Amino acid sequence: MTHVVTSNCVDCKFTDCVLVCPVDCFYELDRQLVIDPDECIDCSACVAECPVEAIFAEDEVPEEHEGDIALNASEAERVKGDGQDPITDHKDPLPTAEDRKSELGF
Repeated sequence: MTHVVTSNCVDCKFTDCVLVCPVDCFYELDRQLVIDPDECIDCSACVAECPVEAIFAEDEVPEEHEGDIALNASEAERVKGDGQDPITDHKDPLPTAEDRKSELGF
């Protein structure tokens, strides 16, 4: 099993999660992060670190975010194929992050 970054991450891109990941399975898109399901070891360390509750175990992804399971897999594969390395260092969130966080109720 793997963990999945859901669309709650869109327009936020908080990177607290990447700092605790022991296997460096997070990849960066323009507006969010994704997890490579082939690299994730299902340790759950990242879940509590996300300030917008965007990360779920694959079998616990809320119904409205089920499409994000395939998105994580395909986008991780795409960016890796483009030669992108995993994100392993903290970066500032997107300028829209605090507004998005409030919009989500956090």
